[in-house]
Amino acid sequence: MMRSGNPALRGSVFTGALGKGAAGAMTIQGTTNKTLILLGLAMLTAYWAWTNPAVSAPLIIPAVILGLIAAIITIFKKEWAPISAPCYAIIEGIVLGAVSLMFEKTYPGIVKQAIGLTFGVLFSLLLAYKSRLIRPTENFKLGVVAATGGIALFYIVSMIASFFGARFSIIYGNGLFAIGFSVFVVIIAALNLVMDFDFIEKGAEAGAPKYMEWYGAFGLMVTLVWLYLEILRLLAKLQSRR
Repeated sequence: MMRSGNPALRGSVFTGALGKGAAGAMTIQGTTNKTLILLGLAMLTAYWAWTNPAVSAPLIIPAVILGLIAAIITIFKKEWAPISAPCYAIIEGIVLGAVSLMFEKTYPGIVKQAIGLTFGVLFSLLLAYKSRLIRPTENFKLGVVAATGGIALFYIVSMIASFFGARFSIIYGNGLFAIGFSVFVVIIAALNLVMDFDFIEKGAEAGAPKYMEWYGAFGLMVTLVWLYLEILRLLAKLQSRR
């Protein structure tokens, strides 16, 4: 069974879609093209948010909510991905642009570093995957899925706790333990990319319908957004110690 730590690319997604699409089948090249389109849309709205902070800053929370809704729709209505995935990318671009500007004002130059590291990790892991230096075995997948689930659970608990005034400073501060935690999360987010590559490759081999190219691209976008934000958080912790 195909498995991914990314909830958008969970096991049986592709196999469950077989035979439900229109003419044509999913290909790796097609998914790559769709991913580039989604990245382009996200960059355009991120640039808009960056250059219009007075308008975009108040939109962060509404955009987060709308982005979550778009993601849920895409996950449960995969055949809508050609429309819902671009909507997700456009909305997330606004969030990324506004949040990035907030970090940049505090730590000048941090956004450029985070973008460079994110794409560096993406291409490095893609090369390692294509050359089979990294093989997503079942044990590998189980470990990443478990770690991803644990991180997600911790974030949910800490968010709920924050409503009652609690704050996990040992994690969200800039101490060595907090930095170590961020490094761990970045590594897990990066390893999810390897699983996403494998999942998409298996989907193409299985002959999933054409609309699944958009769904596969959406899954990669989810991981990339997470990876970028975690790298941004890690760099902020490191720079705050100077």
